[in-house]
Amino acid sequence: MPGNFPGPQPRREDDVLAEVRDLVEAMREKMFGGAGGGGANGGSAPRRSIGPWPFVLIAAVLYLGSGFFVVAPDQRGVVLRFGQVVRQVGPGPGYHLPWPFEEVLKPSVTAIRKEEFGFRTVDVGPPARYRDVDPEALMLTGDENIVKLLFIVQYKVKADPESTADFLFNLRDPVETVRAASEAAMRQVIGSNKIDDVLTDDRERIQVEAQRLLQQILDGYDSGLKIETVKLQDVDPPDQVSDAFKDVINAQQDRERLINEARGYANDVVPKARGQAAQMLNEADGYRLAKIQEAQGAAQRFVALYDEYSKAKDVTRERLYIEAMEEILPHIDKIVIDDKAGEKTVPYLPLDQMLRPRAAQSVAEPEPGR
Repeated sequence: MPGNFPGPQPRREDDVLAEVRDLVEAMREKMFGGAGGGGANGGSAPRRSIGPWPFVLIAAVLYLGSGFFVVAPDQRGVVLRFGQVVRQVGPGPGYHLPWPFEEVLKPSVTAIRKEEFGFRTVDVGPPARYRDVDPEALMLTGDENIVKLLFIVQYKVKADPESTADFLFNLRDPVETVRAASEAAMRQVIGSNKIDDVLTDDRERIQVEAQRLLQQILDGYDSGLKIETVKLQDVDPPDQVSDAFKDVINAQQDRERLINEARGYANDVVPKARGQAAQMLNEADGYRLAKIQEAQGAAQRFVALYDEYSKAKDVTRERLYIEAMEEILPHIDKIVIDDKAGEKTVPYLPLDQMLRPRAAQSVAEPEPGR
């Protein structure tokens, strides 16, 4: 009957340990090639043991394989042997002795690094947000004025092998070195210029001078860095005197506008005056040439007339007299009488007509001393 069977009995700890031990032995036999199974007495077949050499071989392969490396296209590989540079490799796969014998450093030689001075970018946006850093921005000019200047410096590692090693080992902190040298170079350039030059016309020249000076400083450190550009972002007077400087700039702009208007007027008037002067000179040259031609023609006519006169003096003298009288007589009042009538004519001298022009002339001329 069912009621006569005993219920489930609790398992002893020794029984559980025995089962776990049997399970581990079965797994070990399967992993290492041992034959399982037992006879009637519960015995098992002998197991084969594996030595440590396979593990040593695997570890050796992994150790030697750790020396493989790949240099990216924008990088340059520098292989060190016990801390000393032994060679440099270009982009692509390579191999070096595993650590601790050799190691490889792979700095980027094409990435453009940027440092900001006088401000920091808080959020690239859009819209971008910035935070001012006045201790870096305020600088003293050559005429003892203060200017607030924001600028950036872009640089990269030089691509030649020697410069790559210099970048890795000659500078303890390349970023701080570039920042300190950039600020020193910019303050030196600003300190040698007047505030008007910094705020208005000479910003491009200041950028070029600062970049040249900064490159000289970094080359003196053997930094292996190349300055790509120094760019002035914003140049303003300090906030406390910004309004006054704006008034000065407006006045300067008005002055430039008036100067440009005056130059425009001069450019309009001066060419006209030069044209009139050239016209007068041309007219004078024409008049001079005309008079010279007339004089030469008269002289040639006189010479020709003299030649004809020398051939027939009496006839030529008579012809000249007649031609002269033909020109003179039509313009004078004349009365023609014969000799007999002339002897009976009383001479008449028109004194009233002769004195009238003299009296008019004496009235026109002022007396001396008045």
